Amino acid sequence: MLGALDMFSIGIGPSSSHTIGPMKAAATFINLLEELSMLNSTTHVEVNLFGSLALTGEGHGTMLAVINGLCGHNPKTVDPKVFVSCVEEIKQSGFIYLNNKHKIKFSYDNDLLLHKNEFLLQHSNAMRFIAFSNSGVLLQEDYFSVGGGFVVNKAQISSYADFASDADVPYPFKTATELFSLCKKNNISIATLVTRNELGRKTAKEFYEEASEIVQVMHESVIRGLNTEGVLPGGLNVRRRAPGLYKKLNIPTIASSPKEQRLLAIAYAMAVNEENAAFSRIVTAPTNGAAGTIPGVLEYYRNFSSDVSQDKLVEFILTAGAIGMLYKYGASISAAEVGCQGEIGVACSMAAGALTAVFGGTLIQIEKAAEIGMEHNLGMTCDPVEGLVQIPCIERNGVASSKAIDIAYLSLLEEEAGIISLDHVIKTMLQTGKDMSIKYKETSLGGLAVNIVNC
Repeated sequence: MLGALDMFSIGIGPSSSHTIGPMKAAATFINLLEELSMLNSTTHVEVNLFGSLALTGEGHGTMLAVINGLCGHNPKTVDPKVFVSCVEEIKQSGFIYLNNKHKIKFSYDNDLLLHKNEFLLQHSNAMRFIAFSNSGVLLQEDYFSVGGGFVVNKAQISSYADFASDADVPYPFKTATELFSLCKKNNISIATLVTRNELGRKTAKEFYEEASEIVQVMHESVIRGLNTEGVLPGGLNVRRRAPGLYKKLNIPTIASSPKEQRLLAIAYAMAVNEENAAFSRIVTAPTNGAAGTIPGVLEYYRNFSSDVSQDKLVEFILTAGAIGMLYKYGASISAAEVGCQGEIGVACSMAAGALTAVFGGTLIQIEKAAEIGMEHNLGMTCDPVEGLVQIPCIERNGVASSKAIDIAYLSLLEEEAGIISLDHVIKTMLQTGKDMSIKYKETSLGGLAVNIVNC
């Protein structure tokens, strides 16, 4: 079964499904070659990107990510400073060191193939890696980046919906009804429940430290983004706005002004997504395109609440992670599958529910907050201009963080369950995503991505 912290991963921008996923897939393929004792026999590697990965690969850094993965780099540990430079060296030299040890010829233009008009049936984020020896094909594998940095191969994707095992945790759940019923029956919080589910895999100390690291990296990405000015890479010449907003808002009256506190939350979230767009280190939460919403709300809670503690910050992350799991089980967090409702919508839902929890909300109030967070993001499209995770993504994270805060306060005033449950809205989100035109699902074939050119 997935764990709450599986909804977060420390990595590099700008996209979990188009950067982190392909990087993991390439590294997995190379490691498999080595495990099968085929690495040293490999003379040529061909990478094929299909569908959404091919259409927006340039803007999302997909090709950079794949090459870094072939070199054996990991999204969590790769140095953001060399992420681009190592690819430039390979372009110029015409050679690559597979897994940082086996040198072969590699042509960026001829060995990275983009199939923009071809979508594999299993998923719109598809990759095919082929390794050759002097005698022919050594190994061929297909991988699918299914959102949030999760990657599966062809055999795994057929049973991906059943990846939750009920046998390996004391409190198994796949739906909101199951989650909240277990909490009520055992008189425990969501954070306590997901912690107990992890104790078979990790010690309580290890789990707490892992959650604390996520909290810390989120905080660092906010601070770094607020203090880094300049223009974002990619060609749109988007200026970083978060530092300027922060300077205007960071005034003595801020502590007593709810309006300006909300605006600061927007600045916090935008700071993270500007870092994400600059290939910096952030936390996938639950995706990179939506990486700023949860840190924005968490930083708001850290700075403007009176009862903040490390335990509370961890509780926030664990509660958010549990809510994210419900979407992973019941729908999708991949914009290539369901549009941006699966990224910003899910992040807003996670943040609203988590903030309600640390504010002392009841289970009914937490569920209501999470439900409202998605209900008013239903149908949100994903149409990034030039395939870059910048317009409208950065600003959208800021707005979602402010919305999540308002939703939490609203939910704390409610005492009865709503007519629409969280399970209802998750089911609706999935159906809406299925009905959505492919041009609004991270392909940059519609919406702002084409209309901004015509303006």
